[in-house]
Amino acid sequence: MKILNIFGTRPEAVKMVPVIQALSAVDEVDNLVCVTAQHRELLDEVLTPFNIVPNYDLNLMKERQTLTELTAAALVGIGQVIQQSKPDWVLVHGDTATTLSASLAAFYNKVKVGHIEAGLRSYDKYQPFPEEINRKVATAIADYHFAPTELAKNQLINENIPQNTIFVTGNTGIDIISTTVKTGYQFRNKDIQNVNGKILLMTAHRRENWGEPLENICKAVKQLALDFPDITVVYPVHPNPVVKETVFSILANCTNIILTEPLNIFDMHNLMAKSYLVLTDSGGLQEEAPALDKPVVVLREVTERPEGETAGTLLLAGTNQQKIYNSVKILLTDQEKYNQMSTAKNPFGDGKAAKRIVEILLKK
Repeated sequence: MKILNIFGTRPEAVKMVPVIQALSAVDEVDNLVCVTAQHRELLDEVLTPFNIVPNYDLNLMKERQTLTELTAAALVGIGQVIQQSKPDWVLVHGDTATTLSASLAAFYNKVKVGHIEAGLRSYDKYQPFPEEINRKVATAIADYHFAPTELAKNQLINENIPQNTIFVTGNTGIDIISTTVKTGYQFRNKDIQNVNGKILLMTAHRRENWGEPLENICKAVKQLALDFPDITVVYPVHPNPVVKETVFSILANCTNIILTEPLNIFDMHNLMAKSYLVLTDSGGLQEEAPALDKPVVVLREVTERPEGETAGTLLLAGTNQQKIYNSVKILLTDQEKYNQMSTAKNPFGDGKAAKRIVEILLKK
């Protein structure tokens, strides 16, 4: 069996590493990797530590390129890779432009598609943008749907996806944490080597948050830093110029806010393990932080991971400045509320998702 794993961003890479490793351990699988590198530096920071060398690297990243330009280039490039490699299966992950392009290219070449992290829905095509539509296109094309939760499975069933093509596996993002978080870990990033105390780990970069929403997020965090001088906010800032310009204009001169470059996966996961709580508009951190018993304040208006809200691991704050402030303040001042969230059971998996995916592929 020849399997072609296709991805392009850091979050995809984090969640595909366990799958690639599990497939590589099977003698009867010819395991190939193709990256579009729509996030070049961030992607390499994941691949290099795990010694993953892509068989095909399209290197598509360009400064300020549009989604149309990226998607078109990825579709053409991936189509050529599929024609050359002739895989039996293409595996895609989640909801990026790479996911959409790879699914469509595989369909055009009549190659079966396995969609990892299938079935997530916000039911708002512009939140998250463009991910909600990307993953729905992948759903329409995929032959197998590897859903992380029962809710994701049920959402696929409600869209008339055949039940015998849906498999609940857990989320592969949970798998990798057991290999990255280490006792006595020494941070490589110099900005955080001596950080201690009550750490608030923050990420915010999503396209739908550009402009006023991100400004609101930063203003709320600045006020929290002023009102709670015992906290230290660590914000690895996404390299996109639109994000950096907003963030540094508001947060650059706050003494208890550390603005640093994106962290490699080992620094990120170990800092998360050391943190008091996490503020994020990321999807992956909503799953990873609860695995480390950290409450998550979600900086989005909607989340396609409502299992976290139900389980009590996530607090949806949106992008309203006052609501963000109040949500974090509760967790800083109400120990009972904090304890409830930090001890809630993570609904996103048990660390064995990749193993289940490989077993399913080998049986079919």
